[in-house]
Amino acid sequence: MSARFDRIAVAGLLGATGVAGSLFAPVFGWESLLVPVLVVVLIGYGCVELTAKFPKLAPYRPLLVALLGILGLIETVLSSTTLAFLPTAESVRAVARGFTEGWQLTLQSTWPARPVPEQLLFVPLSVLLAVVLGLELFLRLKKPLVALVPSLLVAGLAQAYQALTGVTAVAAALGYALPAGLLLWTGRRTSPVSRAPGGPRFSWRMTGSAVWPALSTVVALVAGAVALAALDPAGRAPLTLKDAQAAPPPRSRLGNPLDEIAQRLTRPDDEVFRYRSDTPVDQWRLIVLNGFDGANWLADSRLRRLGAGLDGAPDGVAGAAELRVRGLAGPWLPSHADLTGVDGLTPLVDQSAGTLMMDSPSSGPERSYRLSWSSPEVDLGAGEVDARAPGGLGGLGTVPPEVEQVARDAVRGLRPTFQSALQLERFLSKNYQVAVDKEDLPTGHGWPQLRHFLLESKRGTSEQFAAAYVVLARMSGIPARLVVGFRGSAETDGGMKVVRNRDVLAWPEVAVAGAGWVALDPTATAGKSGQEQGGPGKAVARARAQLPAEQELRPPQLPPGTPPDAPEDQSADAGADWWWMALGAAIVLFGLAWLFGVPAAKVVRTRRRRRRSGAEGVLGAWDEIRDRLRAHGVPFRIGMTPRDLAESAGSLAGEEIREPVARLAKVLDVTLWSGVPVGDGAVRRAWQEVGEVRKGLATRPFAARVLAALEPRTLLPFKG
Repeated sequence: MSARFDRIAVAGLLGATGVAGSLFAPVFGWESLLVPVLVVVLIGYGCVELTAKFPKLAPYRPLLVALLGILGLIETVLSSTTLAFLPTAESVRAVARGFTEGWQLTLQSTWPARPVPEQLLFVPLSVLLAVVLGLELFLRLKKPLVALVPSLLVAGLAQAYQALTGVTAVAAALGYALPAGLLLWTGRRTSPVSRAPGGPRFSWRMTGSAVWPALSTVVALVAGAVALAALDPAGRAPLTLKDAQAAPPPRSRLGNPLDEIAQRLTRPDDEVFRYRSDTPVDQWRLIVLNGFDGANWLADSRLRRLGAGLDGAPDGVAGAAELRVRGLAGPWLPSHADLTGVDGLTPLVDQSAGTLMMDSPSSGPERSYRLSWSSPEVDLGAGEVDARAPGGLGGLGTVPPEVEQVARDAVRGLRPTFQSALQLERFLSKNYQVAVDKEDLPTGHGWPQLRHFLLESKRGTSEQFAAAYVVLARMSGIPARLVVGFRGSAETDGGMKVVRNRDVLAWPEVAVAGAGWVALDPTATAGKSGQEQGGPGKAVARARAQLPAEQELRPPQLPPGTPPDAPEDQSADAGADWWWMALGAAIVLFGLAWLFGVPAAKVVRTRRRRRRSGAEGVLGAWDEIRDRLRAHGVPFRIGMTPRDLAESAGSLAGEEIREPVARLAKVLDVTLWSGVPVGDGAVRRAWQEVGEVRKGLATRPFAARVLAALEPRTLLPFKG
């Protein structure tokens, strides 16, 4: 090869590797990656030129590229660790940490991640490794296609972090294919020794052997990006490496702010924090609790290191506030529901809850930071609840039987909507009293305390009000969760609003389709604090004003029963004279009956089971889960208990299947052996577990789901 075409091929190889590294742009942003990736590529090319001019250095080329590449990254990314532009021991440690831990720290962060060296370095270091391997494979083995493998691995790693989709994926594939195609083209040109006398020095004609690898690369990248984008037919985000990683919780002891409400109310004048905001703030949240086992409320927090910022509502109302926290000993920090950014701290964040937590203990008595947020503007008047909101229809523990009637009376038979959620709020605020005597404050939030609150004392703090609301809402099919924090304050001192212990508050949030989690206040103190309401609070206030009086609320009328779908017309043409036409028609009809009749029969069977009430309704849910799992190949025999089936199902699809079956087993035990009359709540919970099993089975491969839908044996009576 001539030096000219060697340079073109090397430039193509390095260009493809650089493009592969730039595919991490959704994680860090283009600006942060451009310089370090470009430095690595240019150093790689410079080393090739150097070893071409001084052939004795060729055996040391890999070491030369690696050392100079690391030095270039130290000077560009780790310049703060150098001394007079020379690397130090701190520089070496930072490079080692970036290579060994950066990939994981990035997965534990929100995206776009902060371009700090400890996280960013693993990308240019991966590109550097691909440059070293790619150059040696090309220059020593003379195999261009093999030399592209390291860069393809970098591109695949980038897609595993965040898959590109749509036009961006096509542009990235073309951006990689152009330099890769240049490498393949120059690497497979006609050899100069085989040219005819007087003919051209090189042939510029692209041969089939050169075209097909380039085209296959483009097709593979585009198809891979599209496949990752459309991996789930339900439209959910594709699975990424990030889904399996979360930041470890802080090493300090984690308390539950819900347990501290009564204690704070006994010292109402103690200052907790101060803030200055440019828009009114209804509540400052500390923790979101969506798990309940009958005794304790738990936070299902998925913490991440806060990156460069969070996505807010596209057309929302932006706000910002400066906070000075003094009276909070735990790691939880006051935050906003629609959080978009934090300055002055590098906390852990739960994106779904909007909560913040310190990664390490504070070094001083006061923490100062700045929050920014973007609150959506929504109309909640006729909103539908979002039953698929994570944690909204969580556990209830063992519900006292007499509380079932309270739940029915509270929503007056309304179906689960935001209107019924407001009716439940009104029910609690009108029929229950907020405890104000600090010498006799109720405490506790388990079923014994909630039963006493709902049926006997009817007096409590926001702790009991919020906990009671969430359990009654879930029993009524309304997705809800419990939040603990502080209400916005009207007291001002030194230009900042002062939040004291008296402002501590627990409140429920309801998941509304199109609006997210909406805060409610069953204690009815939102309008009495003197604090101007923010945008979300005003939207809830408008919805409350539109709520009809209780005597005007009517449960929805059930639509007339819809007869089962008409079966497929299986009559053959009476005028057919040839036996083969009859046979063909029979085969076609049999296929149609199988393809459409079996799934339709299962739908009809499910509807009939779902209409049952009482114990028959719970047993119908059990029959439904058993038949669905049998259709997916889970073995079931006479004598197996529901818990045995749960363990068998767990081996098929993991905890997503095992847990709802195990929970249904508990409901079934209570139904069959407790002797207590079975209410609608038990039936509802049983069919909620059916829904969870269906969601778990929906994650199985497409072919397995099709075979299960067409499985006819589960339509026959079960005989073991």
